[in-house]
Amino acid sequence: MANQDKEKNNASPKNLFRRLAENEKSRKILLLVGIGAIVLIFVSGYFSKEKPEETQPVAAQNVLTTEEYTKQLEANLTSLISGIEGVGEVDVMVTLEKGVEHVYATEEKKSKQTTEDKASDQDRKSQEHDNVETSYIIVKDADGSQKALAVTEVQPVVKGVVVVCGGGDNPTVQQNVTGAVTTALNISSARVCVVKSK
Repeated sequence: MANQDKEKNNASPKNLFRRLAENEKSRKILLLVGIGAIVLIFVSGYFSKEKPEETQPVAAQNVLTTEEYTKQLEANLTSLISGIEGVGEVDVMVTLEKGVEHVYATEEKKSKQTTEDKASDQDRKSQEHDNVETSYIIVKDADGSQKALAVTEVQPVVKGVVVVCGGGDNPTVQQNVTGAVTTALNISSARVCVVKSK
């Protein structure tokens, strides 16, 4: 029974580490294994670094320029109009009143200043001045650069749409195309022109 208790104590992790620490050869092996593990950690960290292009914020990747917005709108309208019966081949041109607008977060500091002029005991003039100071809220990106905090992006207003298609001389096709464009873009029919292609 005493031998079993002694064997259990010798097999415990505490005693195992004590025996390894006392043995010179075991200490050298543990030291080499530890150094090897540290080297592996550094090497794996070096090879798994991401490229700077891949670490861009998602919001920055989704921002469209005015030209890209126009091209995307024209492609969507072309796809929509080509599905209408009797249209034929379609070319669409969209013009915009102004480009994409970004609305940024601001903070206002209001202060009130009162001045009192006293010419005599009975003549007193009091003036109040309200001062409002507006500034943009600035945030830091992951790369350390600073820029204003964008609240929303206002899409451009469509100025006009020209549709050139094979069935553009047919009044029914013109009406159907005009109806589809005005409904899709929420604009008046006066801003849509449908003509026959050569």
